Amino acid sequence: MISREKSIAEKLLQINAIRLNLQTPFHWASGWKSPVYCDNRRILSFPYVRDFVKSEMSNVVMEAFPDAELIAGVATGGIAMGALVADQIKLPFVYVRSKAKGHGLENRIEGFLEKGKKTVVIEDLISTGGSSLEACLALKEAGAGIIGLVSIFNYGFPIAAKAFEDAGIPVKSLSNYSAMISLASEKGVISEEQMIPLNAWREAPEKWGVDEK
Repeated sequence: MISREKSIAEKLLQINAIRLNLQTPFHWASGWKSPVYCDNRRILSFPYVRDFVKSEMSNVVMEAFPDAELIAGVATGGIAMGALVADQIKLPFVYVRSKAKGHGLENRIEGFLEKGKKTVVIEDLISTGGSSLEACLALKEAGAGIIGLVSIFNYGFPIAAKAFEDAGIPVKSLSNYSAMISLASEKGVISEEQMIPLNAWREAPEKWGVDEK
């Protein structure tokens, strides 16, 4: 039986949410070059995939954090899926902006956040983990009790794992980079030869594609 990680990866590859390109690498905001780009917002445009991911994410929340009292989505990628999960398991929902609005109530947290509620944060993607942890900190400062974070996809970088561990925040992800490239290899999407640079990128993304002087 195919694992949850590979089932999700298969859906993401089918709808081109995950794109692989060794010849023309993608450029991340961090400055890294990457042979992989993950755009989970595409999930929302495919009803059957959207429903599958919503159900699996809801299952993970209930399995890993059964005492959750509030779902919080991280803007922008985690808002829609977070709202779908909250609706599925009938919990209140809020979302956190990257920064406070510059007008009106100047909120950073949108929705009604009752202080002390056990909160599960929903993200679409974890790379270095910086923006996710910043959102968790903003929620904590607003009074939320963060008990965990659930993402659709996780690149599995050690820097992110250590940051979440140091912050005391358990992380669960529906799928990850290792499961994705393993499935892509099994399906013939990538060759054994292509696995070499893909694994090299995963081990040292900051150095990948940088010309040696």
